[in-house]
Amino acid sequence: MRHARRRVVRRVTRLAAVGGLLLGGAMVTNAVASEPPAPSIGVPFTAPPATGEGTDLVSRLGNSRTAGSWVDKAGRPVVAVTDDKAAAEVKRAGAQAKMVEHSMSDLKSAAATLRSAPRVSGTSWAMDYKSNQVVVRGDSTVSSSDWSRMTKVAEGIGSFVRMERSEGTFTTRVNGAQPILSTAGRCSAGFNVTDGKSDFILTAGHCGPDGSVWFADDRGRDQVGTSLKGSFPGDDYSLVKYDGGRAGKGADVVAVGDGKGVRITGVADAEVGQKIFRSGSTSGLREGEVTALNATVNYPEGTVTGLIETNVCAEPGDSGGPMFADGVALGVTSGGSGDCRAGGTTFFQPVTKALTELGVKLIVAKSSGGTGAAPAPSASQGAASPGSSAPITGTDVSTLLSRLTDPRNVGPGMLVIGGSLVALVATRWIRAEQDRKAYRQYYSATWG
Repeated sequence: MRHARRRVVRRVTRLAAVGGLLLGGAMVTNAVASEPPAPSIGVPFTAPPATGEGTDLVSRLGNSRTAGSWVDKAGRPVVAVTDDKAAAEVKRAGAQAKMVEHSMSDLKSAAATLRSAPRVSGTSWAMDYKSNQVVVRGDSTVSSSDWSRMTKVAEGIGSFVRMERSEGTFTTRVNGAQPILSTAGRCSAGFNVTDGKSDFILTAGHCGPDGSVWFADDRGRDQVGTSLKGSFPGDDYSLVKYDGGRAGKGADVVAVGDGKGVRITGVADAEVGQKIFRSGSTSGLREGEVTALNATVNYPEGTVTGLIETNVCAEPGDSGGPMFADGVALGVTSGGSGDCRAGGTTFFQPVTKALTELGVKLIVAKSSGGTGAAPAPSASQGAASPGSSAPITGTDVSTLLSRLTDPRNVGPGMLVIGGSLVALVATRWIRAEQDRKAYRQYYSATWG
């Protein structure tokens, strides 16, 4: 009778273990099928990153002898100079020199005169270093009388101010690169930043005033955070503080669509001629080139200065999204004209200025030495010197446990499978021990 009970217990235990294996396998299969795949990480190819040598030469030679710098198609620095001696110095430094008529002082004086004229919504201007001109653009909303008045101002400055009409309308792009939504509209997340105590999303300032609450879904169920420290107009940046205080896993990655992402390794200033990528929640990943720096745009909401001008396209909803090159953060999307069918002009808030003004630093990946990106400035964990970069922090234990026990993940299924395997091994071991004991008892009795 006792042996019969043991056989029943063993059979029930084996059946329960086999059932556990089947259940765990089903749980793992369901989790893998329902859980979105982790993004694959890669850096879109661009031209070799600019060395900054041209910028250094302009700074050393001064505004009266130079008129800006850019990189050519091969990524080599070119410096605009106004005299032969400056040209010789540029060539000795290993860069190319281009002789121009107007200095940087002339270009800045022209921009200052335009800025002091009556404001006209729908206009912009920027210094085109390659043509040695200040280019003034007016969109379709600018009336003929306003355009005529600005043309007279430009003629008073000189022939190096070029007037252009453009199609479309200069607007902010409300309505990262993951979407974030609030009552103010839809924008795109830019880059993750930190002040050493809390993590934030760096996005565009026009996306919403301080206190705006942002969600990751259009039903308002998945709250992301709240806007603070915004600046618009004048500048175009703001922070969204994460509700949980931490950006979490993947804080150093920006989404580029199709389950892919780019790992961010540093931050830098853009250069004219530089090949760049922009990502946004509406139009995805787009490629273009930096066409001008220190651009001024007169949006309907107000004037924003110090922007990066590019020929990459953007559409409503792309505002705040990241602009980068070779994994290096450069800007967040402000606004522009046109769309991704006809093309257009898009302006970006420089990340370097936003970090400095906000007193935060960029969250970047730890340098692996093989990304081809410029090395990130070193920063100790927890220190938040403005404008620097911070390596990402590890995932804490509570996050790991919550993921392990989340029924949408493979963790629970693996636990069931592991427990079932232990039970099977245990029952076989117990049975073997019982058989050996019975064997010894039988033969010890026959020996007596």
